Amino acid sequence: MTSTKGTGTPGPILSESVSTKDTVLAELRNAGKSYGNIHALHGVDLKVFPSRVTCVLGDNGAGKSTLIKIISGLHQHTEGEFLVRGEPVRFSTPRDALDKGIATVYQDLAVVPLMPVWRNFFLGSEMTKGPWPARRLDIETMKKTADEELRNMGIVLDNLDQPIGTLSGGQRQCVAIARAVYFGARVLILDEPTAALGVKQSGVVLKYIAAARDRGLGVIFITHNPHHAYMVGDHFSVLRLGTMELSADRSEITLEELTNHMAGGAELAALKHELSQVRGVDVEELPEAADLQVGAPQAN
Repeated sequence: MTSTKGTGTPGPILSESVSTKDTVLAELRNAGKSYGNIHALHGVDLKVFPSRVTCVLGDNGAGKSTLIKIISGLHQHTEGEFLVRGEPVRFSTPRDALDKGIATVYQDLAVVPLMPVWRNFFLGSEMTKGPWPARRLDIETMKKTADEELRNMGIVLDNLDQPIGTLSGGQRQCVAIARAVYFGARVLILDEPTAALGVKQSGVVLKYIAAARDRGLGVIFITHNPHHAYMVGDHFSVLRLGTMELSADRSEITLEELTNHMAGGAELAALKHELSQVRGVDVEELPEAADLQVGAPQAN
């Protein structure tokens, strides 16, 4: 008999509790996080819907990491509310978040490089078979399941026995995404998945982000690259110094406007006159302050 442990949720993950695209899977309301006198995050509103990619952009120190930690259960918010499917929550550990269907794929993937792909797919949730105390790993079923789930996401690997460390960075990211989908994630947080990848591998990861969205997940795509965000994003939120500077749907903003917000266009616009006095600085391409009022901070 095969153990039910690690069997996950095969196939499309939508269930009766996540039935429409209007369902709010996770929501931050005026949320913030303080570390003593340091306000790392303040007044943030964010909604995550099924079958939508919510892109959270920001430079270093903008508050992206703090946002991830709150939603993934590493830290608790100190102001505002955090709701999962309408229910206020306060996670104590990442396991609490996982139990609510929130999975996080970090930039430094939690994999064992020398272990096979299939073993990493089930790492910590291995299938077993046989009566106690002679239970053993059900290797055949795990290999078959991993292959099927990877193929369901459009990932075809010739050899699941190869060490996962031999895969490219993009392929490893895609295996982690497929694993989260299989184990029942409804909200998938991706922490800078394309940051250390080349153009081709970034394209591969973006393809599977879209595939996760098409399977009904609410995806939170954390990135500092507006071009990558705009390729797959449905909603864009820009953090600056711990506050939400921009919250806009795709139909409300262009890639150029998003790039200007991400690059600190408001500060550059304010300095445009002064910069024009500096020799060798071309200010013709800098935006005007009035052009940066699109998508003022608001609830998603």
